[in-house]
Amino acid sequence: MKSFIILSEKKWHKALFDGLKERNPDFNWILLDKKDDFSLDKLQTIEPEKIFIPHWSYIIPAEIYENFECVIFHETDLPFGRGGSPIQNLISRGINDTKISALKAGKGLDTGPVYLKRELNLNGTTREIFIRCSAIIREMIEEIIYNEVTPLPQEGEVVNFKRRKPEDGNLNYLKEVKKMYDYIRMLDCEGYPPAFIENEHFRFEFTRASLQSDKEILADVRIIKK
Repeated sequence: MKSFIILSEKKWHKALFDGLKERNPDFNWILLDKKDDFSLDKLQTIEPEKIFIPHWSYIIPAEIYENFECVIFHETDLPFGRGGSPIQNLISRGINDTKISALKAGKGLDTGPVYLKRELNLNGTTREIFIRCSAIIREMIEEIIYNEVTPLPQEGEVVNFKRRKPEDGNLNYLKEVKKMYDYIRMLDCEGYPPAFIENEHFRFEFTRASLQSDKEILADVRIIKK
């Protein structure tokens, strides 16, 4: 029986794993969600056919991608948007629609050949986008497995993204309501530092934003004394 690994530290990918396992019972599905479990020694005991990576915050060691086929899912139309924080970088640029690229891991950052791409809308919070991604990624994984898709070199102009930092969520300098709304929603997800405003005494963190008009946003706020 062929074994396939789902590698992700995000809890919503447990549903992705369960769906693949239920829909494709002829394969052995294994979920790895801890960095210590993603080692060459462990992989050699499993001997997976492929390792599918919907989200992973760590560098994939060369000893792993040189010995096992690792398929990364990246939320840009590669080679546009290579690099970190793809969803946040897209939304901050005012982009509403993108593609999920399934690419083969290699030496360069997001430079590997691409198996296939699928459309993705960027409405809603980042958490909602990730959940929407999961359903699309499940279909992409099944297509790669059953159709034995061969990855092809990337084509087009290369645009590199920089990983965003917590301080990039500062709303103090924004002047447009829509821009402020986008900043709040693109950071509204577990594991991400929320958008914020701060003064000498307090820090105000914003989530669950709703754009009411071109002049008004409703949102939850957490106030923290410095």
